[in-house]
Amino acid sequence: MRRILIVDDDRETCRFMAELLAAPDREIVPAYDPATALDLARARPFDLIISDINLGAALSGLDLLRAFRAANPRGPVLLISGFGTLETAIEAVRAGAFDYISKPFNIAEVKAAVERALAEAREPAAGVPAAETPPAGLVGRTAGMLDVYKQIAHAADSMAPVLIVGESGTGKELVARAVHAHSRRAGRPFVPINCGAIAESLLESELFGHVRGAFTGAIADAKGIFEQANGGTVFLDEIGETSAALQVKLLRVLEESEVRPVGANRPVKVDVRVVAATNVDLEKAVAEQRFRQDLFYRISVVVIRMPPLRERRTDIPLLAARFLHDACARAARQVELTPAAVEALTVYPWPGNVRELENTIERLVLFSRGSTIDAEDLPPAFRHAAPALEPQLFRDLPSLDELERRYLVHVLEHAGGNRTRAAEILGIDRRTLYRMAERYGIDLKEDGRAE
Repeated sequence: MRRILIVDDDRETCRFMAELLAAPDREIVPAYDPATALDLARARPFDLIISDINLGAALSGLDLLRAFRAANPRGPVLLISGFGTLETAIEAVRAGAFDYISKPFNIAEVKAAVERALAEAREPAAGVPAAETPPAGLVGRTAGMLDVYKQIAHAADSMAPVLIVGESGTGKELVARAVHAHSRRAGRPFVPINCGAIAESLLESELFGHVRGAFTGAIADAKGIFEQANGGTVFLDEIGETSAALQVKLLRVLEESEVRPVGANRPVKVDVRVVAATNVDLEKAVAEQRFRQDLFYRISVVVIRMPPLRERRTDIPLLAARFLHDACARAARQVELTPAAVEALTVYPWPGNVRELENTIERLVLFSRGSTIDAEDLPPAFRHAAPALEPQLFRDLPSLDELERRYLVHVLEHAGGNRTRAAEILGIDRRTLYRMAERYGIDLKEDGRAE
């Protein structure tokens, strides 16, 4: 029997998780407070521990994680949170969490994580001192952002090159700064450069430096950003805009850890970590021979995808509040957004992503006539961004329980009334199927049909 401990101060959540993970070869044990969880774990070891982070008690899920890992370094612990942040994700990963999942649950994600945890033995995570000042600007609690936080946490403890992909304005440089700030190189320079904003004739000198007399105007030796960042991190933004000739030289830097300044006779050794970013499809560029395949493989050891703002709409009120606070501080004013304005901002498609949102809030604060900003104060594009019914649709979205109930009914109907087949599709046993049906008020007739 595989023993799984579920820790949550919400009894309904514990019961749901027990039903979801039930199997003939598993013993599911609930605990509704940290003290009980610790007592249970001390009495007899568990194969897997699943804990909420916020337990409404003096001890948090992170405290339990440290205690469980100290007692059993190879025992996997899965953390769940409804309020994911970058700092929490990094703390969880460094404390040895097997995975970190957000609420509301994605059932498939939870079950997959549990299967991985039970199948694999996890080595203790190497501890790394946290950065003194966490990077500003990374705001969000959606599943997409939580995934970004987890990837930053894993990437920070590695020296491997990182490629950040995403549309313009999604915050790729903020991710790069977060990777650097939480790494062993945090005390060394972080030097960014936009490869698409500098003329090709000047970019090589900016990257690798030059010696006196290398070209007209080169009156003295100058270090490029790789030498400036020695011991730290170089951020190559819009790397997809570089020429084929420059890509060859960047590949050499990654392979040999050395640069050759323009006009120099010998290379210079450098110790830098490369983090690159692009808003173009580099795999497509490789297929079209516009980007070197070998360089692509070198820079994409770790890939972090930054979701566009339209995929994380529930983060918009949080971001708007952050930008509003900052804009009011700069303008020495106090302005508030009305609920109607926030709703209008939420349904807007934001082609310019987070950068467009920040600039919009700044402009609204500067030109606001009173102490509040209403939907009518927004530009026409926002007022007509969506049909009038769309905000109502957001309010009328079904709850997770209702979605699960609908799905259960759908599976039962799809299985043609065969309860055994329905349980197989859901990945549960028949006993759990009956419990779930009872929970959601579904009447299973003798022929297996649901009402």
